[in-house]
Amino acid sequence: MKYVGYYRVSTKKQARSGLGLEAQQQMVRQFAATNGPLVAEFVEVESGRIDQRSELAKAMIASKKAGASLLIARLDRFSRRVSFIAAMMEKGVQLVVAEMPHATDFQLHIFAALAQEERRLISERTKAALAQAKRRGTILGRNGAVLAKANRDGAIAFAEQIEKFLPPQWSTMSYSELARRLNQIGATSPTGKQFHAQTVKSFATRLLRLQDRKIV
Repeated sequence: MKYVGYYRVSTKKQARSGLGLEAQQQMVRQFAATNGPLVAEFVEVESGRIDQRSELAKAMIASKKAGASLLIARLDRFSRRVSFIAAMMEKGVQLVVAEMPHATDFQLHIFAALAQEERRLISERTKAALAQAKRRGTILGRNGAVLAKANRDGAIAFAEQIEKFLPPQWSTMSYSELARRLNQIGATSPTGKQFHAQTVKSFATRLLRLQDRKIV
């Protein structure tokens, strides 16, 4: 299998400094070293909210000409929007994610949907919390507690979503075993990384607290 590497950073400063870019290149090149050659690489300096990407268009053309798959480091570096990923797949883009190479198209849709929903919930709660704080006369620039609460609410929402992919007896399993199962299906954390025992412990604790409250 041949690959075309695609990397995205949000700012020109990140592109110049290598911040984020070097990590992506390392992941992609390490994957290609054992799975197939990189026939080309493209670096995009653009916000993830923008769909029109000139370097991505070039990468897609190069991959079709070479009969290669488009290889990215992490899904969130490509997009967290379900509509964008679906559009790419409809165009026949063969997408491979170095961090979760065995993920199917269906799974990529699910993980993008989870990330998209998490961002929406965090945004809504943040706006609502800031509006409430403003009505109380709180100085918003110093309102870290409000933002922290909104982020906690978003983390709880993500935990409730990821619970759907866990077996019914998940509360009796070890954090390491839960992390292994989630990684096997290609699930990623809110930051787009693989699950570890500590990551699982964080959202599992939230879920157990929610269950306790419902019982009470």
